[in-house]
Order: sequence, then C-alpha cells, then structure tokens
Amino acid sequence: MSGFLGEFLGTLILIVFGTGCGAAVNLKNSYAKGSNWLYISLAWGMAVTFGVYVAGQFGAQGHLNPAVTLGFAVFGFFPWSQVLPYISGQLLGAFVGAIFVIIHYYPHFKETDNNNGNSVGIFATGPSIPNGLFNFLSETIATFFFVFTLINLGDFTQGLKPLIVGLLIMVIGQALGSTTGFALNPARDLAPRFAYSILPIPNKGGANWSYAWVPICGPIIGGILAAGLQVILK
Repeated sequence: MSGFLGEFLGTLILIVFGTGCGAAVNLKNSYAKGSNWLYISLAWGMAVTFGVYVAGQFGAQGHLNPAVTLGFAVFGFFPWSQVLPYISGQLLGAFVGAIFVIIHYYPHFKETDNNNGNSVGIFATGPSIPNGLFNFLSETIATFFFVFTLINLGDFTQGLKPLIVGLLIMVIGQALGSTTGFALNPARDLAPRFAYSILPIPNKGGANWSYAWVPICGPIIGGILAAGLQVILK
C-alpha cells in the first residue's frame, strides 16, 4: 500500500505544480501568461523534485512515471509485483492533480476561449512540428537519457538527489524538450489529457487524442532501452 500511496501523492504534487504552470502561462489574466520556456522547464523540474520528496516520505521509490517503473521492472531493477500498484497510483494521482488545477484556475478558464490559450496543452503535450515518427523518436530519445541518468543516481529519494532529478528534468526540457514538450511520462500526459477531455471545463478545446500515443509509447520504449543499456554496460 505504501508504494501506491507514495506514488499517488508524489504524482499528485508533480501534476499540480507542473500543469499549474501550464495554466499560469496560457490562461487569460494570469500574471504569468506568456512566460518563457526557461520558466516552464524550471517549474516542471521543481515539480518533479517535490513529487519525489513526497513519494519517498510515504514509502515509494519516487518513480512518478510508468516509463521508469516498467523500464526498471523489465530488467530486474524493480519487482513486477509492485508494477500495478505503482502505475495505478501514478495515473490516479495525475488525474486528481489535474482536477485541483481546474478548480484553482476555473475563473481563468471561463475568461479564456480555446483560440486564446484554453487548450489541452495546459495539461498534456503536443508537437511543435507534427510528425508522428520524429515526435515518437523525440520522446524516446529524451526519456532514454532521462532514465539512463536516473538509474545511475541510485536511490534518488534521499538527501539532495530529488533536487538533482529536478535539475535533470530541467536540462532535458531545455536541450531536448522543445520539439514535443518533453512528456517523458505516460501518466503525466494521459491522465491530465483524459481529465481535460471529460471534465466540465468552460470554453475548452479538443483533447488531441490522435497524438496521445506518442507520449505514451515513446517514453515507455525509451525507459526500457535505457534500463537495457545499463544491464549491458554493467
């Protein structure tokens, strides 16, 4: 139960802070509207940092991400018996986190139509240049380098390591994230996208489900490849 609870709470924190940044940057009459990519990358990095800290305090390993959980499990870094509780906690935490952001910014959603920032991009990723193959490769490559570095940090819930993980997310966002919005994480993309799709948000646009396979499949493949390389090199 501690694994499920920790991953639920950690991913909840991740999504409240991360998609909260998305709402702040996009919605009308927000003081942060129009902030730059550095602002966004830093916010997502710190969102991961504090999510990992919270998850660790509640007995989880701070994956917050099915790509990490599955990649670790496939090559023996994590027990298969814990995969379902971890991923369930991650998906549910991401969905509930999106609900908090919707409530918090509800007046701003009412002021913003879908042509002026009220889009699924607040909650989920999308490509700067739509190209299914290269969008998939972008997510795979970015997640590969994320997970490979993560494995070599050891227990990343301890001490200052969650901060290091946040800085890692930030630099990936700055170096590799501007093509697809660096999902790196199926739960981070899928559950908030679903929340935006089904919940009664004023003036919302479409959820762009035709793209959703990219931030699901790319990170999972990237995470598995990274864990596989770690096994080969060790």
